[in-house]
Amino acid sequence: MERRAATAARLAFPGRGPAGLNPAARVPITWAMPIEATLERIAAIRQAIADPARLVGGGGAGTGGTEAPPGAAGTFAGALAQAQASGAYTTTGAAAASMLGEASAPGLTASGVPASPYPPQGLAGAGFPSTGSGSRLLAIAESQLGQSEQPPGSNESPAIAEYRSAVAGAAPGEPWCAYFVSWAARQAGAPIGPGGEGLGSVSAIWSWAQSSGRAIVNGPGVVPKPGDLIVFGGEHVGIVRGVLPDGRIQTIEGNYSNKVSANVRSAGEATGYVSMS
Repeated sequence: MERRAATAARLAFPGRGPAGLNPAARVPITWAMPIEATLERIAAIRQAIADPARLVGGGGAGTGGTEAPPGAAGTFAGALAQAQASGAYTTTGAAAASMLGEASAPGLTASGVPASPYPPQGLAGAGFPSTGSGSRLLAIAESQLGQSEQPPGSNESPAIAEYRSAVAGAAPGEPWCAYFVSWAARQAGAPIGPGGEGLGSVSAIWSWAQSSGRAIVNGPGVVPKPGDLIVFGGEHVGIVRGVLPDGRIQTIEGNYSNKVSANVRSAGEATGYVSMS
C-alpha cells in the first residue's frame, strides 16, 4: 500500500487528480491488448519473417505466389486462339508468320493472304506471261487473291469498282463474279462479249460462249484448261486454276465468301466451261 501511494504521489501534477489526470478533461479511450494476445502477435511476426510464403497465403512450400488454377494460363497458342476467337486480337499476315517461326515476307495483306503485286488500276496485262490469253488471265486473277468487300456483304470496294469498270452498264452494289472475270479477261487482252464490252451476268457469258464456239458442256471426260472460265448454271462464274489428280478443279472466284478466293470444286459441280485460250 505504501509503495502504491508513493507511485501515485510521483505521478501527481498540481491541480489534477490521481495520476495527474484532470477529471474535467476529455481523454481518448484506448483499448488495451492482453499480454497473451501481444505475445501471439509477436510470434506470428517472427514466423512470417522466417517463412515469407505465409504472407501470401501459400499454405505450404514457398512458391513465390499463389498457384494459377489449372488451365488459367495454358499455352501461348491456346491463349492466342482464344483472343482471336473473341475478336480482341488480330495479327497481320507478316506478324503471324513471324510468330509461327516462318520468314516474314512482304506483300501479305492484313488477313495473311498474298496481296496483289499489281494494283487493279493501270494493270493492262503488263508483266504477265505471253504464252496465251488463258495463262495471262489466270495470272491476273491470281494477283487479286484476297481482294475483299468493304464492308463484307456490300458488294463494294475500290477493287470491285475497278472490276465493274470492265462491264458496260454495270451497276454498283450488284453481285460481281461476272464483273471480275470480265475485268481479268480485258486485262489479259481477251475481253469477253460480242464487242469486248464485258458481260455482267453469268447467263450472258454462257450465251456469248455458245455463239462464239467457246462453250464446253461439262460431262464425263471433260477436263478444263487453266485460264478457262468455269460456269455454275446461271448463278456463278470463276476461273480454272488447275486440275488435281483426283479430278477436282482448283479455281479462283470473285464474290466467293465476299472476296476473291481460291477454291476447290468437285469434277461434276460445274455445268460448263468457257475456253479462253
